[in-house]
Amino acid sequence: MALTPRQKQVLDFIADYIDENHYNPSYEEIARGLQLASLATVHKHVEALQERRYLRRTFNHSRSLEVAEQYLEQRRGERGAAAAGVPQVPLAGRIAAGSPVEAIAGQETLAFRDFTGKDGNTFALEVRGDSMIEDHICSGDYILAEKTAEVKNGDIVVALVGGSDATLKRFYREPDGRIRLQPANAAMAPIFVGPADLQIQGRVISVMRKYR
Repeated sequence: MALTPRQKQVLDFIADYIDENHYNPSYEEIARGLQLASLATVHKHVEALQERRYLRRTFNHSRSLEVAEQYLEQRRGERGAAAAGVPQVPLAGRIAAGSPVEAIAGQETLAFRDFTGKDGNTFALEVRGDSMIEDHICSGDYILAEKTAEVKNGDIVVALVGGSDATLKRFYREPDGRIRLQPANAAMAPIFVGPADLQIQGRVISVMRKYR
């Protein structure tokens, strides 16, 4: 169950206090440390954290708060990642999911610690258009793509057509040697192109969507 911002502050204060002092804070120390109005407020937050199993407390004992080990492990993982530095992916520009448009590289970056590879071989693009909506890739989504020229039929690819126009489509080789770039939208026609006029810049490995 998710914590409110104030509950997380209380929990982090308790965990930090234990780390520094090797014993638990009293309710008075929690109230002073977080500038809470009363001990009743502290008690309310502690009870909520107990109900969510982030805290354990032995009744009738002073300084008896114990932070759940699962949360402590999560904190250690977050701090370790922060110390190591979170990898960032270049936001290379905007890509068409309708008619091809010119792709212009930008200087922005997106951080995706849990989605990127370890070799720096991933880049991000923001989708514009509706040609991939039946694959649940909508205008405004971000795609993460692996840099590669080796793709197979059915892969969703970042394709550069005619050396300048980038588009997002499914890749298919036709019997006559042409490449079919297939939209995932029944209202749109595929794009047929000769291999000499096509450059595959990457294969989609993930789709990210922001709702606010």
